[in-house]
Amino acid sequence: MTSYLIQNVSVLGGAPTELLLKDGLIHDRYDEGKDRVEVIDATGLVALPGLVDLHTHLREPGREDAETVESGTAAAALGGFTAVHAMANTEPVADTAGVVEQVWRLGREAGHCDVRPVGAVTVGLDGERLAELGAMADSAAKVRVFSDDGRCVSDAVLMRRALEYVKAFDGVIAQHAQEPRLTEDAQMNEGELSGRLGLAGWPAVAEEAIIARDCLLAAHVGSRLHVCHVSTAGSVEIIRWAKSKGWNVTAEACPHHLLLTDDLAATYDPVYKVNPPLRSAADVEALREGLADGTIDVVATDHAPHPHEDKDCEWAAAAFGMLGLETALSIVQETMVDSGLLDWAAVAERMSYAPARIGRVHDHGHPVEAGQPANLVLYDPSVRRVVDASESASLSRNTPYAGMELPGQVVATFLRGRATVLDGKLQ
Repeated sequence: MTSYLIQNVSVLGGAPTELLLKDGLIHDRYDEGKDRVEVIDATGLVALPGLVDLHTHLREPGREDAETVESGTAAAALGGFTAVHAMANTEPVADTAGVVEQVWRLGREAGHCDVRPVGAVTVGLDGERLAELGAMADSAAKVRVFSDDGRCVSDAVLMRRALEYVKAFDGVIAQHAQEPRLTEDAQMNEGELSGRLGLAGWPAVAEEAIIARDCLLAAHVGSRLHVCHVSTAGSVEIIRWAKSKGWNVTAEACPHHLLLTDDLAATYDPVYKVNPPLRSAADVEALREGLADGTIDVVATDHAPHPHEDKDCEWAAAAFGMLGLETALSIVQETMVDSGLLDWAAVAERMSYAPARIGRVHDHGHPVEAGQPANLVLYDPSVRRVVDASESASLSRNTPYAGMELPGQVVATFLRGRATVLDGKLQ
């Protein structure tokens, strides 16, 4: 395997230094007489630990028209990710050891980044009986995150049982917080705009009520709860309260909820239709503040590819979801770093260390220092680029950022010392 000498690189925004990537590890000493290396001049680049996404939809098996593990992990590598968690709403659903092992093996074969399957909480995501949680945990995929994402585990007794069950193997339930009766036929954030547009409203309380209930349940049974794609100011306050009690609750925010607002629904363009919906400017501000102060632990993409026909239709008939892997770091720079809310060390915490910790991914989320696995990304924060949907590695094109100018560019990504991206191009 090629060794790389990275010169003049700024680790987490610090003073320029030198890194040697050799035999899958980071070294701080280069022996010119012994080490044969490819030199990378990283002047102006920031080195971050390889990013870890807790929330990715890779669609395979079953919806290979939207995405495959191959194409989705290629997009992930181009976005600086070295590990992703693949959600369970595939066809068939990832609710057995056999399906999660299939997804895990597809990730190993693709080789662009590590794929950690997320197991379904309930059989078929139907919310009626628990799936094979223990078998998935014991499988080759070593599943530790379980979620019915796309659907809420709305039955309180079933949610309690799931939280109790995963304690046996240090698992976590990642809840899609959406009270189903309050969101029947809902299309966008409930408010004055939804009324004017004639689109059924999606009230904030539908998210907040489930989060409050599940925080109480997690505390009651002493288990780990992770809240997916937090989108409202009220949700941030509930999670802040739960953490103040010392309860084992973590939460994620998505890039689109940090940047975009429900005003975009006025275009009736389904590319802006997402679950949970884009919210108000006040909600966006609260999410940024919550991410800055640590109430929200991680940024997760909720990368949700869809084929053209599922988005090229009227709003009400369109699928929920948008792409996110290739633009996540740029949006975090735009909303959090350039605004002064986070520095690069804090970005590393929220996009690498914390998601790896929550997902129990022990070989990722390590500091960029000697002796650690050589999972890292080189990022140029000084450039600006216009997002071109046609250039995405994803099979789908449903990015809400098409034509938008964003800061930053991933220059290189390394997975255990092997370059998956160099000079901004997939290897």
